[in-house]
Amino acid sequence: MHDRVKLEVRRQIPAVSRILSALGYCGLPRPFVLEVIRRKISEIRANSEIPEFGSIVANIRRSLDELRASRLQSVINGTGIVIHTNFGRAPLSNEAMHALNEIGAAYSNLEYELAKGERGRRGGYVESALALLCAAEGATVVNNCAAALLLIVTHFMKRRSERQTVEVVISRGELVQIGGGFRISEILEASGAKLREVGATNKTTFEDYANAIGPKTAMILKVHRSNFFMSGFVEAPSSNAISTLARKNRIPFVEDLGSGALIATESLGIAEHEPTPGDVLKAGADLVCFSGDKLFGGPQAGIIAGKKRFVTALKREPLFRALRCDKLCLAALQTTVDLHLDHRTGEIPALALLQTSEDALRARAAAIASHLADLPLKIAIGRGRAKAGGGTLPKSNVQSVTIDFFPKDSSLAEFAISLRASNPPVIGYIADNRFKLDLRTIFPQQDDIAMRAIRAACTK
Repeated sequence: MHDRVKLEVRRQIPAVSRILSALGYCGLPRPFVLEVIRRKISEIRANSEIPEFGSIVANIRRSLDELRASRLQSVINGTGIVIHTNFGRAPLSNEAMHALNEIGAAYSNLEYELAKGERGRRGGYVESALALLCAAEGATVVNNCAAALLLIVTHFMKRRSERQTVEVVISRGELVQIGGGFRISEILEASGAKLREVGATNKTTFEDYANAIGPKTAMILKVHRSNFFMSGFVEAPSSNAISTLARKNRIPFVEDLGSGALIATESLGIAEHEPTPGDVLKAGADLVCFSGDKLFGGPQAGIIAGKKRFVTALKREPLFRALRCDKLCLAALQTTVDLHLDHRTGEIPALALLQTSEDALRARAAAIASHLADLPLKIAIGRGRAKAGGGTLPKSNVQSVTIDFFPKDSSLAEFAISLRASNPPVIGYIADNRFKLDLRTIFPQQDDIAMRAIRAACTK
């Protein structure tokens, strides 16, 4: 009897083909859609009650919407954070995008020397250009800055005897945590090195470094506090002082800059000075590493510059091949380097956004507010404080202009959800009982798209 009832219940479960027909076009590959349908049907079989057909279809449609939204896609960034890690950090220049299309759609001379007609080395032009840009003897690139640091530490560890534990000397005040919960200490320990922490959280002296150096010391590492700052009762020796100590003890000195500013940040209208790779190398560091997708304005990459003999040795490491960049990264990187060398940094989007005048932003805000004046919501032009973001310039804000919305027919949270569901998604933030879009991080060519999304959100 029980089995007969169970069989009758199962017969009420709609067929896959019927659900598929009811869903219509979903904007996803058919195997994905079938997988979601079958998974939902399996869940229904495990229960004693069968939902109505419309409810089943609606539930599956929601799952497909969530799956489709998880695909990598462009978004309109109205948060006021220029280098937004969650949004892919620095947007690429038009030249970089042209290079990606040209190189990605055809064959290239990635590892081919055209002059000799034989196999060549990968990234030769990029390495030469980066060395010139950083005023370094040599340079190379891997897939991100954490990889650069791992490669450097692994190499200098191997230069010491394998019979003893080697140490990396680092200040306790520089054991930072980066995005995604990763910590510098964990990245370094992954190489097998032992950290020799010196100083206190807020004060590390020259003597702390000097007293820590011994026969087990593989290198001294300085990590620039690019994503936080300390003030008050703090102290740290200069890069110049540490490099002098390192040379005296014949120990390599490496500085991780992280943020990768290649121009004076003061020229961006930002009072906070961010050291450049050239500054650090001039102060005596043997190697410096930094990110390619932050203030440099290029693709994700870990750039290493410094003494040629060390750069050459790093490239001989077996780990280097596992961490190297592909053709698309190198294509975007070489165009970004060229823009820096040609002093055309105004064409690098992240830097251009930081330098946009308030007057230009206010004029756009007025135009947008005027075009949306007929909608059932109150609109005001506000003041914003944008940030460089991405673990850079933590003390600095940039004056900005926001468009503030006070929806009448929905809550602020519902209004935000509607905009995130648009195509492309429009993302802002809620503050002071209003929904805000910061125009500093919205490109002018996106204004019309954003207005259409706002208009659609008000008519739902």
